[in-house]
Amino acid sequence: MHEILINWSPQETRVALVENGALQELHIERALERGLVGNVYLGKVARVLPGMQSAFIDIGLERAAFLHVADLQTPFGQGRDVQPIEKRLFEGQSLVTQVIKDPIGSKGARLSTQISIAGRMLVFLPQDDHIGISQKIGSAETREALRCRMLALVGEGGGGFILRTNAEDASDAELADDIAYLRKTWADVRQRANALPAGSLLRQDLSLAERVLRDLTADETQAIRIDAKLQHDRLKDFAAAYMPAAGAKLQLYRGERPIFDLFGIEDDIARALARRVDLKSGGYLIIDQTEALTTIDVNTGGFVGARNFDDTIFRTNLEAAHAIARQLRLRNLGGIIIVDFIDMVQGEHQQAVLAEFRKQLARDRTRTTVSGFTQLGLVEMTRKRTRESLAHILSEPCPTCGGQGQVKTARSVCYDVLREILREARQFDPKEFRVIASPTVVEMLLDEESAHLADLSAFIGKPISLAAERGMNPQQYDIVLL
Repeated sequence: MHEILINWSPQETRVALVENGALQELHIERALERGLVGNVYLGKVARVLPGMQSAFIDIGLERAAFLHVADLQTPFGQGRDVQPIEKRLFEGQSLVTQVIKDPIGSKGARLSTQISIAGRMLVFLPQDDHIGISQKIGSAETREALRCRMLALVGEGGGGFILRTNAEDASDAELADDIAYLRKTWADVRQRANALPAGSLLRQDLSLAERVLRDLTADETQAIRIDAKLQHDRLKDFAAAYMPAAGAKLQLYRGERPIFDLFGIEDDIARALARRVDLKSGGYLIIDQTEALTTIDVNTGGFVGARNFDDTIFRTNLEAAHAIARQLRLRNLGGIIIVDFIDMVQGEHQQAVLAEFRKQLARDRTRTTVSGFTQLGLVEMTRKRTRESLAHILSEPCPTCGGQGQVKTARSVCYDVLREILREARQFDPKEFRVIASPTVVEMLLDEESAHLADLSAFIGKPISLAAERGMNPQQYDIVLL
């Protein structure tokens, strides 16, 4: 059972892909963080800079956008080295542009006149005239077969196409639907360009809810439920124009309980942010995400259900292979990933676990590559980074521990305080030292470490007073010279 749940609010859209009652993927888009990349504008040349071979283009935003000569569309059949920018653009000229980089700080957006429109399986290049194939698609024979199929499907409509990696197994009907959708989208852009003044937005990149219909809806999808009537009606109109099959599956959720609460999605999200993932058998995973890579450790925990120890390990690793593949999708973990399955003595157990792991990863729309077991018994794999991980979207490093996941003990902080007082006493000559720290540190200095505090006070010949500050975290302290 495959369903898509859409929870919409003015500030945030969340999409959950649910299979047989279990959350498989979560997508989040926030209104204030939605960028401009992919948007198409009718721009007006504000200034041409021959010395920089660039131009400033007014596209109706607060700051003028930037267009370099390298991002100007070259007439088909000509080389890249054509006329300089001052001979191709003039002030006041109108031209269709696309944002390729969002504004950053004081810099405006970066533009290109080489328009591209992404579909589900194809990228449309309306100003070009060739068929391109993603380098990641199969063998030379597969690529040539796809090229021949596309040439037959494209017909006389014009424009170029690039086949994305997920087009490798697409049927002719699916490719034809994508071609029709992309050409209709471009026709709408051209119509708006002829009717609207310079500085107008001609096409905004699809919202998350619209991308759900385009990219995530499949034949096995039974229902797409959304909890906002206005957005439901908009999606209905979008589907009717571009993808009627997906529109037929749209349903407006009218229940009293929030849609994510009803299906247990909120609990799944909370668990997806946790470091530990419990398995049904009693085993568990430990997932640690770092800058360079992600490590996943498999543990048996309390699982003792098998007849012998080897069988227990094998069954735990098989269950972990399912859970890890799901967690990679749910948390959107990318880059280098190291999986430490529990050591298996029998080679056939290793191969069975590896085969099951690859089978589960094959369901992932994001490209993955898996190596076999290394000499250390680790499985190395990579998963393409497509967007920020769930943890980076929903959370930030802890202000107390700085993201380390642990803080110093109260006793360690007490000794830091005593060393700092001794250091200050050698440089300054105050009447008194006052320590301001968290209540737990102050309590320990007054109780278990009181003798050491008294010895230090006698050694430096100065009184030491203590003050508890509830707002301080356990590692913070201040030493005030009075």
